Amino acid sequence: MAEVAKQGMSPYEAARERTVLENKRKMEALNLRHLSAAIKEAPKTPSPMKQKRRRIIEDAVVIPSPPRRSRRLANLPEVKYAEIAPHSADRMTRSSRKPTDLIYLASRGSISMKSRMEAATKAEELESQLDPEFPSFVKAMLHSHVVRGFWLGLPSHFCDTYMPKQDCIVTLVDEKDEEFDTNYLAYKKGLSGGWAGFAICHGMRDGDAAVFQLIKPTTFKVHIIRAASDDGSEKDE
Repeated sequence: MAEVAKQGMSPYEAARERTVLENKRKMEALNLRHLSAAIKEAPKTPSPMKQKRRRIIEDAVVIPSPPRRSRRLANLPEVKYAEIAPHSADRMTRSSRKPTDLIYLASRGSISMKSRMEAATKAEELESQLDPEFPSFVKAMLHSHVVRGFWLGLPSHFCDTYMPKQDCIVTLVDEKDEEFDTNYLAYKKGLSGGWAGFAICHGMRDGDAAVFQLIKPTTFKVHIIRAASDDGSEKDE
C-alpha cells in the first residue's frame, strides 16, 4: 500500500493495474502470438464441403405446343383466322339506326328558353288536370335525355315514395295506348335500356316536356308536350 501511495494511485486503480498485468502474463503463457502467426503461414487446403457442380445450359430446342383450349371448345373445329380475308364481303358490320329513326334529330330548329318554359308550363297545367289518385310528375327533356346518352333520371323523392326498391321493368304507355318496356335502375333512380326506343319512336327533342303518371306500380302513362322551335313550328300529341 505504501508503494501505491507513493505513486499517487487509488486502491481501485492499483487493483485494476494488477489485473491487467496478470492477464498479460496469462496471454504470454498461452503463446497466442506464435499460434496466430503459424495459422497465417499454413498452406490453404480446400474445404471439405461438397463442391457444387456447375450446370451447363445448352441451347434448348423449343418445341411448339398446341394452344390450350377449354374443355367446352376442345371438340369444336379450329378456326384459322389467316384464311379469313380482312375485307371480306361477309364481314360483320355494326347496324345503324334506320333513317326514319333519326329524322327527328333535324326536323325542328333550335329551341329557345321561352319555348322550353312554355312547354314546361303546359305540362304542369296538364298534370293539374289528371286524377290525383295516381301520382305524377313533370320532366323537362334535356340533350342527355333524348339525343346522347338516353338516360332519364326520375325525381328522387318520387322514386323513394312510389317506385320499387330493386331493379325492374317499367312499362311506358303513350297516348295511343302503345306500350314500351324500359329498365328501371333503383340505385340510380332512372330509366336506362328501352328509354331510347321510346324517345326515338315519339320524336322527342331537347326542350320538350313530358308528364309521367303512375297508373300501376310499374307502369307510367306518358303525355308529351312539344316545345315550339324558333320558326314557330310545334307538334302536339
